[in-house]
Amino acid sequence: MGTISATAHMTALKGAVTTMAGVAATKIPTEPEDKVDPNGVVPPDVVRFLARLRLLEGVPFNYLVPDATMLPLESIRFFYVDRNWLDALVDGALSVGTVNSADREQLSQLHPVVRAEVDRAERMVRMKDADVPAVDAQGRPIGVAGPMTGFLLRSKLVSGWPAMHVRAYSTDTREDDQTIPDMDTSTDRVRILRMERLAPAVLLVLFDGVPAVVHLEEPRSGIQFGIRLEEHGSTATAVMPIRDVRAPNNGFLMANGTARAVPIPFRKRSPGVINMTELSRRLVVEGGTNVTGSNAVVDSAEFAMELLRFPFRQVFGDTDVDDDRDEFVATISTTILFDQYVTVAKALGVTL
Repeated sequence: MGTISATAHMTALKGAVTTMAGVAATKIPTEPEDKVDPNGVVPPDVVRFLARLRLLEGVPFNYLVPDATMLPLESIRFFYVDRNWLDALVDGALSVGTVNSADREQLSQLHPVVRAEVDRAERMVRMKDADVPAVDAQGRPIGVAGPMTGFLLRSKLVSGWPAMHVRAYSTDTREDDQTIPDMDTSTDRVRILRMERLAPAVLLVLFDGVPAVVHLEEPRSGIQFGIRLEEHGSTATAVMPIRDVRAPNNGFLMANGTARAVPIPFRKRSPGVINMTELSRRLVVEGGTNVTGSNAVVDSAEFAMELLRFPFRQVFGDTDVDDDRDEFVATISTTILFDQYVTVAKALGVTL
């Protein structure tokens, strides 16, 4: 295969992929800042398109979740991504530029080069300051792409907090409630390759590696005030953990290893409406808070200090599953799924 024919082939492929991107309504950046090598064998815009395809952009959602019961309400599903499947996906996209057997033979010889350049490019699609990997002098990631993992989250958290923070680490060495800076540059942090809401309540995240622990945290967009609901079977009690207003950074006041809290009083015949006067009185008489009050009325600054709540964080890590049991436990019967497929097939007139 000569250099001229390979160049001509990739030029034709560039036009084909650009046309395909237009049909799929996928934007190809005209002035990228992703440091894709402009002098590579594969045209840069083709590399960018294939890198985004590697990250499952434009892939129909029913290819990721073939049945809705596999991603029920208020659930999260972690997964590995098969690199062979991604290579097949790229091969399918590149087949647009082949017409005859000679084209296919030529393309097969280019596969190692295409794969290497797309490997590097997929790690540059989402270059965030907190996620930057080791790079060379040109600012390009060092090393080929490794295992890819991720999760799908279907929850009200996604629609309620669209700016939710997601962090992943290769080692589980942090306390679950440890304060973590916004710009966390820890060496054991696992980079995020893609993070996107596929629907108002569905979030897709892809990781450049295999994390040992994943943090989901409410956005730190401002001060939050709130109370806590403690469930007791079929009922729940509203309480407010308390702190010393003179030393708020020490955290909540503790008793027997748990945070001390005062019950939240509500107005009579007004469920959900807090009785602020009674709550103020309870804070004044509660020991250790150093809350001062006149006529059972708490100072506004002290009251705000007691109500201040930090963003909630959900941590997914070691599940402590016994060694004699598989850590993957199916939650959906294959029989149920098969019955559903049969029903759909009958409706579509398809013979299984």
